[in-house]
Amino acid sequence: MSNAFFQVPYPENEPVLGYGPGSPERAAQLAEYERMLHQEPVQVPMVIGGKAIYTEDKRPLSPPHDHQKVIGHGHFGTAEHVQSAIDAALEARNSWSGLSWEHRASIFLKAADMLAGPWRTRINAATMLAQGKNMHQAEIDAACEFIDFLRFNAHFAQEIYAQQPESSPGIWNRLEYRPLEGFVFAITPFNFTAIAGNLPIAAALMGNVVVWKPSDEQIYSAHVIMELLHAAGLPEGVINLVTVDGPVAGEVVFNHPDFAGLHFTGSTGVFRHLWQTIGQNIAQYRTYPRIVGETGGKDFIIAHKSAEVDEVVTGILRGSFEFQGQKCSAASRVYLPDNIWAEVKEKLTAEVATIQVGTPGNPENFMGAVISQRSFDKIKGYIDYAKDHPDGEIMCGGTCDDSVGYFVQPTVIVASDPHFKSMEEEIFGPVVTIYVYPAEDFEGALELVDSTSQYALTGAVFARERYAIDDAMRALENAAGNFYINDKPTGAVVGQQPFGGARGSGTNDKAGSLLNLLRWVSPRTIKETLAPPTDYRYAFHQK
Repeated sequence: MSNAFFQVPYPENEPVLGYGPGSPERAAQLAEYERMLHQEPVQVPMVIGGKAIYTEDKRPLSPPHDHQKVIGHGHFGTAEHVQSAIDAALEARNSWSGLSWEHRASIFLKAADMLAGPWRTRINAATMLAQGKNMHQAEIDAACEFIDFLRFNAHFAQEIYAQQPESSPGIWNRLEYRPLEGFVFAITPFNFTAIAGNLPIAAALMGNVVVWKPSDEQIYSAHVIMELLHAAGLPEGVINLVTVDGPVAGEVVFNHPDFAGLHFTGSTGVFRHLWQTIGQNIAQYRTYPRIVGETGGKDFIIAHKSAEVDEVVTGILRGSFEFQGQKCSAASRVYLPDNIWAEVKEKLTAEVATIQVGTPGNPENFMGAVISQRSFDKIKGYIDYAKDHPDGEIMCGGTCDDSVGYFVQPTVIVASDPHFKSMEEEIFGPVVTIYVYPAEDFEGALELVDSTSQYALTGAVFARERYAIDDAMRALENAAGNFYINDKPTGAVVGQQPFGGARGSGTNDKAGSLLNLLRWVSPRTIKETLAPPTDYRYAFHQK
């Protein structure tokens, strides 16, 4: 029986492998990518109560860079499967929530070490294939960030459990952190394997049971995550993976009395709809559900007249075009002062021309294909709008080709109107729009940044002058939950920059931090009186 307070190994961020020419990790990763690309198509089942569930509704899974290539089939289910997943989760709840926290943490710490070792090339290759990430983007996501989530979450859970109240003489006060009463529903996006794994795992670590619906475009790598967790010793029924159409899942989940929490990453529109549905059904639930969501972004870069041109250009290139701009944090609107505009334009145009676009199997490619036909059509629509509108000009790129894969060239739009369509609406692709403002009106530009978008996820300021940086931080206090000084607005690191934004960008519960894990517990205060009174009278009653 446990009779000590255990401490998990102190977490350190997983080192990012370089994958340079001739390196062993490069050779191993490319070999695994080719093996998985050319193997027999993988059958991807649902996982309910620890059992693989195959159905007749099999849908092909294809890489976005080659939509005719079938690398697997996803087995899709019905409302009955969602109900079965809920039943399996609730059946597992008592055993899982009753398991001491260090045993729960041990499972996920083991999964982290497995990812850092023998599973690294597999999870990266799955992400390269299914989501179109190049080797570096897969490494920082599917390997390093996922490992960091697993290790830091265990450390933060330990910190939460250690927080205890003071006690007066003759009294012992205690605080226990119960899991939520019911099950958690996790809805995860296509763009980050780490996020897809973390959303169900963060809730499960704190003793909750989970029904997990991954994005249709990510179930290939979600399958690897489930196999990893099974190999690490996760008990049956704790996390149940269902692949069903969203409205089908929602109809069952949000009408169930034991629905206790939603952990969501996805679009703002969907999140608002789910919140509204939960509100309408609030009287049906055993408890008030926790609602945690990270949603859209229209992330900005603003440069001051004192900014260094090369730093600004690099920030735009990396912030806008890494992973084809398919990051919630990607820079998609830029405000540049007219005193540096000519030089920025010249260098940015030259650098964009050097960006190689192609398959993840070629390490020289900086960009790949966007995730789907729907995404391709949406992005192309914004580019076509800019081509046809007098207030927009295509400075770089602007070409799209979906004949083999969903390829969009890195595109820079220059807008004469600060409220141009592509300056305000989320595109989620390799398109960035620039507005040039008078260099002496930095204050007015800051007001534009703050007022233009409904979102408030990430943003960056470039400047040498410290007063300008201070002005930007004050004016943009509520415009970004993650704010960057002289850096691109992407690449938050677990344990270093807790991630999340407010306004239309979500509830800002900071995934990968203690703040997020606190949402998945319901504290209970316990007061034990060591010397109970034997007379109801207080001292003030005495004559």
